[in-house]
Amino acid sequence: MHGAGRPARQLDPGEDEHWLTVEQLEEVLDRAAGREDVHLTFDDGNESDVEVVLPRLVERGLTAEFFPLAGRLGQRGYLDRDGLRELARAGMEIGSHGWEPRDWRWLDDRHARRELTEAPKLLGDLCGRPVRRYSLPFGAYDRRVLARLRQAGATRVYTSDGGAARRDGWLQARIELRHDLDGEQLDGVLSAGSRRAHWVNRLLRRAAR
Repeated sequence: MHGAGRPARQLDPGEDEHWLTVEQLEEVLDRAAGREDVHLTFDDGNESDVEVVLPRLVERGLTAEFFPLAGRLGQRGYLDRDGLRELARAGMEIGSHGWEPRDWRWLDDRHARRELTEAPKLLGDLCGRPVRRYSLPFGAYDRRVLARLRQAGATRVYTSDGGAARRDGWLQARIELRHDLDGEQLDGVLSAGSRRAHWVNRLLRRAAR
């Protein structure tokens, strides 16, 4: 997931397609409660992570993993440093989504260092523990990106490939929720994806190694 509720900033083009209403978010959380096979993640580090999402997670005894953009901390509509620390204190996991929304397939060495090394270091320094998990911007990756992530010490990498994920997998498929989410679509998400998606993801992971 990305943001929820009323955005506190002007959204980038196309970003509204990944923004949930509070009612949609609550339905997702209610359906996820008590399910050990569902893992919740939130990308970008929007202000709604603390203002909207966090209290609803706590109410339901849920935890989630948050992937802020380190370069957007403190900007209008995004988490500030205190908000990041609040998520960590509440028992939420913190990962890195990079510094800015960039496609990591086209990074030169200098920008790769900023996105894959400096961004998680800043987030780790702020939340008081190492940040070694990554969420791929735009879900985009190739063999070079994965090699750089391994070199950076990534312990887990999240894609947007869709379908089911292996609990112990280094490369984790995710299903991205959209603004038009309804109960029927949510049923499909919570069924852990189709068998076809599972085999497609295996082939994609193999090709990217």
